[in-house]
Amino acid sequence: MEKIAFTLDSGETAEFYVLEQAKLSGNNYILVTEEEEGDAEALILREIQSQDKKETGYEIVDDDNELEALSSLFESLLEDIEIE
Repeated sequence: MEKIAFTLDSGETAEFYVLEQAKLSGNNYILVTEEEEGDAEALILREIQSQDKKETGYEIVDDDNELEALSSLFESLLEDIEIE
């Protein structure tokens, strides 16, 4: 499983395993977790582009309707995953 490092706004680095990626309504999303196996907290991140489109970043999805749709999508893509 691929592990990627993110640089946070604070300058710190956080590493996550990418469980799956998906596209919905023209936006790219990734499902990430800190643990490679077992029960762990997961985050859904939305890809964002800088205004000049030279840099790509990610932000945590926090809209309840968007989270619900994405949770269902990722659960269907990953049969052994249940997102609460």
